[in-house]
Amino acid sequence: MARVDIPGLPTLVTVALDEDLGPAPGRDVTTQATIPADATGTAHLVARADGVVAGLPAVAEVLTQVADRLGLAAPAVDLRVADGARVQRDDVVAELTGPVQVLLVAERTLLNLVCRASGVATHTRRWADALLGTGATVLDTRKTTPGLRALEKYAVRAGGGENKRMGLYDVAMVKDNHVVAAGSIAAAVAAVRTRFPDVEIQVEADTPAQAMEAVDAGARFLLLDNMAPPVLAEVVAAVRAREPETGRVVLEATGNLTIQVAAEVAGTGVDHLSVGGLTHSSPILDLALDLVGSPGDLPG
Repeated sequence: MARVDIPGLPTLVTVALDEDLGPAPGRDVTTQATIPADATGTAHLVARADGVVAGLPAVAEVLTQVADRLGLAAPAVDLRVADGARVQRDDVVAELTGPVQVLLVAERTLLNLVCRASGVATHTRRWADALLGTGATVLDTRKTTPGLRALEKYAVRAGGGENKRMGLYDVAMVKDNHVVAAGSIAAAVAAVRTRFPDVEIQVEADTPAQAMEAVDAGARFLLLDNMAPPVLAEVVAAVRAREPETGRVVLEATGNLTIQVAAEVAGTGVDHLSVGGLTHSSPILDLALDLVGSPGDLPG
């Protein structure tokens, strides 16, 4: 199975398994008492609802780490779909074959990660579909579950969205509190340029006047916060009119957006809509792991 790089996934899985089994190697007192170590079988990862799948690299990672802890062989993984695929209820997402102890010990950790990622991907896909044909894309934010940011942002990509910044370290985002502390948008932008000249600077603007102040200060990525569509359209037109002089300015609508108004907001000409709810409010996609191994392999 091809491995997809989700930064920090092995560490995330280790922490999750320690949480479930206790410190490594840990134990599952029910499974290890009722299932012989040499019993083998097959399990299906099955969709219990329609949605978009993501996080499938976690399947092999969890199984491998559990197998290592138990001193057993890692189950084989046959993925029936790829991350980003739409699935329907009762679709088999993957077939897992190997020691039953490993399958059952891994079950909840595997499901926790894949269900969470698939929920984010499913929610993101709804936004991406709502924006289809508008020229605008949906972005995530830093409103992620602690420890799961890389997985959740990966899931956003699988669902058809785009990642904004990964953290406080890779992009400077000048918001209202920074402006208050620095004294002005221009002062805040200048301070960032002086201290961290290599990073991109994005500026949040609550009004058309602030947006133009940010452009004058040299910002080339604006977050247009909580602006009604008519105001957004006004700002977009004003900024675009200056682009022969300034160069391209990326414009993002943000703040209290709903999927019902997504197309209308995109119609103002913004490049992106940022939606914190992609990661902070997505319900899981219900998936299950069903043991289907042949009777001769299983105990009893």
